[in-house]
Amino acid sequence: MAGTNSNCLIDPNSGFCSKTKTFRSLRPTVSLPPPSQRLSITQFILSLHQSTSVTTTNTNTFLIDPVIGQRLTYADFVRQTNSLAFSLHKHYSLSKYDVAFILSPSSFKIPILYFSLLSLGVVISPVNPLGSNSEISRQVHLSRPSIAFATSHTSHKLPPNLTTVLIDSPDFLSLLSTHTANDVVTLPNSTPPVNQSDSAALLYSSGTTGRVKGVLLTHRNLIAVIATLFHFESETNQTVQQPSHPIWLSTLPLFHIFGFLIISTAVALSETVVFMERFDFATMLKAVEKYKVNKIPVSPPIIVALVKSELTKTYDLTSLRILRCGGSPLGKEVAEKFKEKFPHVEILQGFGLTECGGVAAGMREPNETKRPGSVGLLYNIVEARIVDPVTGEALPPGQQGELWLRGPNIMKGYSGDNKATSDTLDSEGWLKTGDLCYFDSNGYLFIVDRLKELIKYKAYQVPPAELEHLLQSNPDIADAAVIPYPNEEAGQIPMAFVVRKPGCGITEAQVMDFIAKQVAPHKKIRRVAFINSVPKSPAGKILRRELVSHALSGNTSKL
Repeated sequence: MAGTNSNCLIDPNSGFCSKTKTFRSLRPTVSLPPPSQRLSITQFILSLHQSTSVTTTNTNTFLIDPVIGQRLTYADFVRQTNSLAFSLHKHYSLSKYDVAFILSPSSFKIPILYFSLLSLGVVISPVNPLGSNSEISRQVHLSRPSIAFATSHTSHKLPPNLTTVLIDSPDFLSLLSTHTANDVVTLPNSTPPVNQSDSAALLYSSGTTGRVKGVLLTHRNLIAVIATLFHFESETNQTVQQPSHPIWLSTLPLFHIFGFLIISTAVALSETVVFMERFDFATMLKAVEKYKVNKIPVSPPIIVALVKSELTKTYDLTSLRILRCGGSPLGKEVAEKFKEKFPHVEILQGFGLTECGGVAAGMREPNETKRPGSVGLLYNIVEARIVDPVTGEALPPGQQGELWLRGPNIMKGYSGDNKATSDTLDSEGWLKTGDLCYFDSNGYLFIVDRLKELIKYKAYQVPPAELEHLLQSNPDIADAAVIPYPNEEAGQIPMAFVVRKPGCGITEAQVMDFIAKQVAPHKKIRRVAFINSVPKSPAGKILRRELVSHALSGNTSKL
């Protein structure tokens, strides 16, 4: 029976309001600071850290580099953050509304740099240091920075007239040590206070379906997200048996929202992060064993590797308890095989976009993993709609449509692109995600595929992700991706790019037959190419445009 509130009639099982056609979160609410309170995301996270560091029994280690064994304590992190903020304001006159372009590989210095700049109200704009010169040129154009932070290996990609600070130089190190541990760092009165409505970060959408766009997030957006994750992760720590002081391992790049959130949530909870500057599968397994890691944020390809690799038998992974999986949907077959191999580890799936601060839905505890294919329940700060992409009608549970999201975490807009902003955000604040989704009768969200990536075979729609999950379940296939390939008769046909498992010689006919036995006729794979690796974004999303380009050019040998 439906329940009621002051505005609408809500089904207590699904969270669906039959009056407004809106899905509400089934999770307890989390209180946020008043919007009028002057507060930066740095101040907010460090206030949470102070509240948790009082009760924690750890050795106050924040970051560990598993390759060289270097450690950064929380005391040094806070001291260096304050010192750098003071120095940047003093020597470079950085303050509110300035934009800092950050072009650097992940390192211990990056979280210090982020927190320092954000405390001043400076907008951080981190980018992939491996980006091409044209990509970085566009990102500089979108962000219009007043200063850049780079390394001696990346600075050549920046415009010569842009003031650039090298973070691997002795001069930068001196900025971190202006103050001693006993100093009380106070910024000058000339530093304007930061409002929650001020811009905080200019991040970049993955560009998997089009040209990269700059996503502008405010301090309020990030405060809402971190407040949610703080309570969410605290509850997960209680429901999944772990040591009193959980230890993360992160391989995520810090220029991506997912990597930023892991580091920020760890600071808020005063937890330790074993931090890998670059991903290496064997090094990751070795670090889990050495540091007794409990939690790892991953994308589906890493889970596939854990399932299929014999290397996992070489290391003691019994400390591992949670994999937080995001980036793209995880196939049911892969999840089941993982659970068979690692029965003591829970895969807690989640879903988010840069445009919504990285959070939309997620799983909190083991009971929520019993719905294969789901990415969990809506977070407490989010409401959603499922909208028919043709009619614009909002749909009830069980029906597929485009996912729309609204909440205090939704971006301010796309920098320098009013049209893209108006196309994505409507007048009521709804973010049109471009994802084909549905909610079940219990409020669990299911991601079917990207609307723009659906293959149009005759009169049918074929979701590539469904076929990819099936292909990844084949023991002879290490990885796979599916794209639309033009066909005169059908319009488009499903084409598979397949990475063979080492030592296996699966053929094109065997791939097609494997899928044909499991799907309806219109979903059959009708073309196959074998490649060395599937191109992916740092978040683990398949770069289908790259594959389409190679398929149409007939040049798959370089992949």
